[in-house]
Amino acid sequence: MNITSILDYIDNGLMALPEFQRGYVWGREQVRGLFQSLYRGHPVGSLLVWATSASTAAHRGDGKLAPGVVKLLLDGQQRITSLYGVIRGEPPKFFDGNAKSFTELRFNLATEEFAFYQPIKMRDDPLWIDVTQLMKSGNAGVGTFINNLNSDPEHTAQLGEYVGRLNQLLGIRDKHFHIEEVTGSDKTLDVVVDIFNRVNSGGTKLSKGDLALAKICADWPEARDTMKASLARWREAGYDFTLDWLLRSVNTVLTGEAKFSYLHDRTAEEISGALARAVRHTDTALNMIAGRLGLDHNRVLFSRFAIPVMVRFLDMNNGRLDGRTRDKLLFWYVQSGMWGRFSASTESVIDKDLGILEQSGGNLDKLIDELRLSQGGLRVEPGHFHSWSIGSRFYPILYMLTRMTEAVDWENGVALKRDMLGKMSGLEVHHIFPKAQLYKAGYSRPEVNALGNFCFLTKSANLAISDRLPEEYFEKIEAAHPGALRSQWVPEDRQLWRLENFRDFLEARKELLAEAANTCLKSLLHDDADVLEASASARISGSVLLGGIANEDEARELEELNAWVESQGYSKGEIAWDLVDEKTGEQKAVLDLVWPDGIQKELSEPVAVLLGEGPELLAMASEAGFRCFTSVAAAKAYVAKLERPTSASAA
Repeated sequence: MNITSILDYIDNGLMALPEFQRGYVWGREQVRGLFQSLYRGHPVGSLLVWATSASTAAHRGDGKLAPGVVKLLLDGQQRITSLYGVIRGEPPKFFDGNAKSFTELRFNLATEEFAFYQPIKMRDDPLWIDVTQLMKSGNAGVGTFINNLNSDPEHTAQLGEYVGRLNQLLGIRDKHFHIEEVTGSDKTLDVVVDIFNRVNSGGTKLSKGDLALAKICADWPEARDTMKASLARWREAGYDFTLDWLLRSVNTVLTGEAKFSYLHDRTAEEISGALARAVRHTDTALNMIAGRLGLDHNRVLFSRFAIPVMVRFLDMNNGRLDGRTRDKLLFWYVQSGMWGRFSASTESVIDKDLGILEQSGGNLDKLIDELRLSQGGLRVEPGHFHSWSIGSRFYPILYMLTRMTEAVDWENGVALKRDMLGKMSGLEVHHIFPKAQLYKAGYSRPEVNALGNFCFLTKSANLAISDRLPEEYFEKIEAAHPGALRSQWVPEDRQLWRLENFRDFLEARKELLAEAANTCLKSLLHDDADVLEASASARISGSVLLGGIANEDEARELEELNAWVESQGYSKGEIAWDLVDEKTGEQKAVLDLVWPDGIQKELSEPVAVLLGEGPELLAMASEAGFRCFTSVAAAKAYVAKLERPTSASAA
């Protein structure tokens, strides 16, 4: 079947995408490579479709299917979506991805190369042809382009050659794809999904969550869009979650289990009801975490896989908790985050905690006992603040202390509560001893960016202090706002404010931070504060945590890179990614920005961007399977050179 007919089939509802297919993952380089191959007559693989009845076909998007037998794309989604997007000038109705991947494709008549629009290079150059414009206008468009070229004597001599290339470009619409069909009454959804996974064994094989969602969407086609609406609402509020993560909460609400297989035999009505409850309880959990603990955005929301357990507990209590129970649940949440309870073997750990809730009738004390037994104690010690960087597990604790105790801003003396108004009132990390001065004095990167050297201030205060040393600016702050330094756990010994005593300052402040953390934790326990003292102290790692985002400037640089990668048509990576020991869950390092499944999800190697890191961390990340880049420029160059997969199964 030629490409024009395939696109007509899609428009007429005769070809669509099965519900279990993932979204569009190609980037611009893959699209450019596809058109280059088609233009040159190179093979681009065949298509695999599932021929099934339209009356029972669960398909993506809101396009209507034609009556009778329809063809659902099992292999070839990326290629056909790219062709549709460029030739039609808009994505197909089943599209789910970044349309920029196929927008503004150009073809150079002189060099016969494809590239995406670059204003400086291509503006006012008639040799750069808008591929979509030509495809939509057809032969009439060829005439228009010829007239444009004919008006310029420079191009007249090559006009015949250019006309041939325009026709060759248009001829892409007539290229044929061989189509293989999976058909027969025995081809149930389970069988077809198994075929899909076998075909895509080297590419976009479905995860357990994808498979569960596919089965759900077979009975409830709107499920995916309904879930995405909640994810979008949370993203707008500053929290970034995935479909798998939300589905985990749906699972815990409905079945009390973590494994997705328990969802397979549930009805659409049951799933719909559980999703509504899961979303409602997630809202409650996030409001509790933000309102009581002050952890009010994605960067400080650690232990996110504790939330499905919280959702289950809320559902067991019909979503209503008294203040004491709420605080005890939050105590458990904070402890889960501090010790990285869900960093390794996530599904089995969630299952264990759900089992404790089930067997104990929802007794939070049993959950807390399990944490104490596995960790060796729950009390925070000064040594726990030995770590450094924004990615440290105790970074959210420092932020929590700032919010819960209403630490005071050093410029205006105002308590740093939530929802402060004004562009300059957002909280930023402030280096108490300025970075430049510390590096100049010979201190190491982990020392410069130690948690003990961090505090949170408004942007305005941060700018006002600039790179002055504490011995200079502390006295002025204390005179203007008595108690402001103490509210941020600054040691009162003025000798510790001197640059040469920086290491002693860190040790003294760690003592104050640990004391403040335990006070906050006790406030969550009310009359049960002895829980903190009931066993030996928790393990304290003596090693310095490797890696980590050093400061806000570095964090912004990584976020800008992440946004740029997304603008190229790929999914976002994960910032401040926890590299853990899979057996113990111990945090080994923080990787600045990673794509654990590859920038082309499951089509390319895992990637890590590590800014300013040493050889030890680079070796550790490489051993963990990551391809590492140490600069934004190198990462961008890698993304720009990603090649289109050669096997049809990846497309």
